[in-house]
Formats: sequence, C-alpha cells, structure tokens
Amino acid sequence: MFKKLDKNQIRVKRHKRIRRHISGTSVRPRLSIYRSDAHIYAQLIDDEKGHTICQSSTLDKSLNLENSKNMEAAKAVGSDIAKKAVEKGITEIVFDRSGYIYHGKVKALADAARDGGLKF
Repeated sequence: MFKKLDKNQIRVKRHKRIRRHISGTSVRPRLSIYRSDAHIYAQLIDDEKGHTICQSSTLDKSLNLENSKNMEAAKAVGSDIAKKAVEKGITEIVFDRSGYIYHGKVKALADAARDGGLKF
C-alpha cells in the first residue's frame, strides 16, 4: 500500500532543507513568512541573536482589511513589513518563503515588500 503524504509535511521538509543554507543577521535579517488558511504572517528575524525585529500579519487592526485570505491582504502585509523595516534602517533582507511555492500570495507579499524599498 502507498502512504499518502501530507502536503504540510512535505512543505516542512522542504523548509528545513532550505533553512540549512539561509540565515539572517542584524545587518541583513531573514524575512520569514507563514501562510495559514485564514491569514498570512511575515516577520524579520535576526538568527544570530534569535530575535524578531518586526512583524506584520493580516491580524493587525491597523491594516483595516475586509478579507484576510486574498491577494490584496498579502500585498498589504508586504508593504507594511517593508515600511516597518525601512523605519528601522533595514533595506536588505534574505527572503525565506518557508517551503511555500513562490506563487500567488507569497509572490504578492514579496513584490509588495520590494516595492516598499526592501532588496532581496
């Protein structure tokens, strides 16, 4: 019998494989994203110190989102995290897609972060 693999287990396995090669520093932090069924989260992480520098998600009331599941919500999170990073003097980052395919909401968040002034 064949064992059906869980998509999230495959994603986590892919994420661990990617994380062997990328890490964030205080000069160039890692932009890590997480996408659930209902929300999307983004945070800038300094892996050397183990600190989160700033974060943004569709749960933030300041974004005034009607729907947290669509592409516009991902774009809003991307531009918000870019704005917060630029305020802290961060312009260059390492993008960590967390094993997700670079498509749809993940790509929309990354493009909005690039438009907001982040380089990766």
